[in-house]
Amino acid sequence: MSEKEISNIIELNEDLIENNERLANQNRNLFKKKNIKSIDFVGAIGAGKTAVIESIVKRILKDYRILVINGDVTSRIDADRIEKHGVKTIQVNTGRECALNSYHISQVIKNYDLNEIDLLFIENVGNLICPSDFILGAEKRVVIVSITEGEWVIEKHPMLFKMSDVAVINKIDLIDVMDVNIDKMVNDAKKINPNLKIIKTSAITGENISELIKEIIN
Repeated sequence: MSEKEISNIIELNEDLIENNERLANQNRNLFKKKNIKSIDFVGAIGAGKTAVIESIVKRILKDYRILVINGDVTSRIDADRIEKHGVKTIQVNTGRECALNSYHISQVIKNYDLNEIDLLFIENVGNLICPSDFILGAEKRVVIVSITEGEWVIEKHPMLFKMSDVAVINKIDLIDVMDVNIDKMVNDAKKINPNLKIIKTSAITGENISELIKEIIN
């Protein structure tokens, strides 16, 4: 590849990121104007993002009008799981794109009556790398990992932890059968982002889900 081709790629990437940030700021301003709390959930496939969101919405559905935007490559499996709890969901299929971007969100909210919601959850595509390139305009970002991913997962994927407000270490109900050092995971996250709030949860048993709710909503 020539130097000119490399330069063109770099300029294209910079334009994409700049345009994404511009749209993200527009999204954020609109959410503030409408007094909507917005939370972006990121994490790898299998970390338990959908299960955590399910556990949250079951507890707060009576108190909030909720919209969940689900990002996935092709299916609406996760959206269907959440929708069965009586929550409005909108599926965004990204095709070959490995993460949602602010344009996806802008198109959804452009065609939705935001006066009908108090709380917006965005479940990003399952990936610990791509979402770090694209902010969406949400008020808070929650990164979810699980102990089944191993104690090195945070150290190997620092960028999302630098960019997040809350880190969830999920599936702690499996700690007795998994040889995982949770203290290392916590310490790694704190080294990467000292301001990060870290919550250890089980979406299955509901452990510490109430604490997570307080952190991201209240």
